[in-house]
Amino acid sequence: MRETVTKINSDILCQLITEGMQDKKGINIVVLDLRQIRQAITDFFVICSGSSPNHIEAIADAVEDKVYKTCGELPWQREGKEQKEWILLDYVDVVVHVFRKERRDFYAIEDLWGDAPQQQIASDSD
Repeated sequence: MRETVTKINSDILCQLITEGMQDKKGINIVVLDLRQIRQAITDFFVICSGSSPNHIEAIADAVEDKVYKTCGELPWQREGKEQKEWILLDYVDVVVHVFRKERRDFYAIEDLWGDAPQQQIASDSD
């Protein structure tokens, strides 16, 4: 059963996710706003890279911790924790992608959703 304390809007959820990424020095954090894109599956994609499998896992864990401690939300689904090449956290309204740089370059999600407004989030590691 999915545990939820309070439902927050996707803008606030997006902010919490980027803060979690910044806490663990996520690289090249980008927010894609998909709300005006026809047939988009979510409101936002939040994407970043990590420098190693352990870094990728630490970023994903920090995002989960930040969101859960702030509002009690757990991801509806998690993928990629075993391989640590591309971890996906699905919060329904916001989908989080934490990539190894090579995987991010290969899949080029920012290009696939190129018509979506993009916001670059400042981080110490950029």
